[in-house]
Amino acid sequence: MSKSKEDLEKKLSALQRSALQGDAKVAARLKSDGKLTARERVDKLLDAGSFIEEFMLAETQCTDFGMADKKLPSDGVITGSGKIDGRPVYVFAQDRSILAGTVGSAHAEKVAYVIQTARKLGVPLIGLWDSAGARIQEGLSVTTAIGKIFFENSITSGAIPQISAIMGPCIGVGSYSPALTDFIVMVEKSSQMFITGPAVIKEVLGEEVTMEELGGSKIHSEVSGVADLVAKTDEECLALIRRLIAFLPSNFESAPPRKTTDDGSGRSLDALEKIVPEDLRKAYNMLQVIQTIVDDGDFLELKAKFARNLVIGLGRLDGDSVGFVANQPMFLGGSLDVDASDKAARFIRFCDAFNIPIITLMDVPGFFPGKRQEQKGIIRHGAKMLYSYAEATVPKITLILRKGYGGAKQAMCTREMGADQLFVWPGVELAVMGGGGAVNVLYKREIEQSQDPEKTRREKLAEFAERFSGPFEALSKQFAHAVIRPPETRLRLIQSLSILKEKKEERPRKKHGVMPV
Repeated sequence: MSKSKEDLEKKLSALQRSALQGDAKVAARLKSDGKLTARERVDKLLDAGSFIEEFMLAETQCTDFGMADKKLPSDGVITGSGKIDGRPVYVFAQDRSILAGTVGSAHAEKVAYVIQTARKLGVPLIGLWDSAGARIQEGLSVTTAIGKIFFENSITSGAIPQISAIMGPCIGVGSYSPALTDFIVMVEKSSQMFITGPAVIKEVLGEEVTMEELGGSKIHSEVSGVADLVAKTDEECLALIRRLIAFLPSNFESAPPRKTTDDGSGRSLDALEKIVPEDLRKAYNMLQVIQTIVDDGDFLELKAKFARNLVIGLGRLDGDSVGFVANQPMFLGGSLDVDASDKAARFIRFCDAFNIPIITLMDVPGFFPGKRQEQKGIIRHGAKMLYSYAEATVPKITLILRKGYGGAKQAMCTREMGADQLFVWPGVELAVMGGGGAVNVLYKREIEQSQDPEKTRREKLAEFAERFSGPFEALSKQFAHAVIRPPETRLRLIQSLSILKEKKEERPRKKHGVMPV
């Protein structure tokens, strides 16, 4: 006998309550640990009242190993759409209060659907990860469904921005899928990412390691370079995502949103001459330079503690989003090494994919020398920067603050590497190598045979700087478009961006290039 409408309504309400509540004990434990529940995370991420849930009542179809008694509606992941600052986004949030957030086939199908739908609609994707890993009770069917997530992440790359937040322990799929997205945000002490857990490592290798030592936020933000941003709490993590997405377009065919500002385009940057020493050997903080240049000092640095000899991040000039790539003289003198090259290349390609102009601030002494760097493949990794800049068709503006030596200056985007505008400050030194090293090679005999070697060396150094490495040679040989004084830097950058706004540049027809990875 068919059930009455009233019975169906009661069952529906019961299932909805079950999905909304999850496991009350687990939810209470999360709260006691200072964490938000999955639904609270979604609510705080999105504009109030904007979330529309989809597939709330999806459940695992597995009945083996007692799963028939354990299944709950939503299958451990909340999926749907909402808005951030009025802009539509798609989101999924793993719910640790239901089956420990483990990924079963229904769970994975929901996540794959969200990625696919976000791509079809041309809206950003945000994934909030908190999972114990794949649900082994479901066998091969779950690995097939997980493969769909990896496939959707991969083909969606470059079509829409994909952002992952690691908000708890994430094993296997919870590591691989985020690694295929554009940005990863982690939470201090409460989030970890790894492929193989401590128990397996102990069994196979006999090594004792904690989850935090293996894949905590410190490891991934400072050593591996996997994480882009780190937050202290769940709330801060969600606020960072909202801040990040405000710099980004919804998809590859749209422009980033403008933000009105009262910070005048013609503002003089007198502070720059105090921040940047004339002595090429003295360090300074490139972050202060960038914060002085951008609108209202608002700069979102990415991978801040990884490869600290290079700065990348997002800011605005006259209301428009721009990406910055800059040497950081405070670390390794701002030289380029393997990690810095990877850090820059990935960011350059992201900016190019999503129509964000790139401003490069060069003060580079060269590639970092040494046996270890050569063994790690500095040739291959450094080539990634060359490839990424040459491939990029967005507006590219390079400013040389003090120096650019050797192949590293090409890696920081010179005219021949595709810079649309290249400016130099007065007093820059440009050469195949630093003046001191060049003089030692070119005038070695004269210096050695001189009655006063040190005096001769100083004279030759001055001569070399005048003839081969100053700003006037760069201008006479059209290496640079213009010399600009530091205080007018902001104005000239904004003027150049305005000219380049409608830039169109074709590349040779092909399936795709083969980047040195």
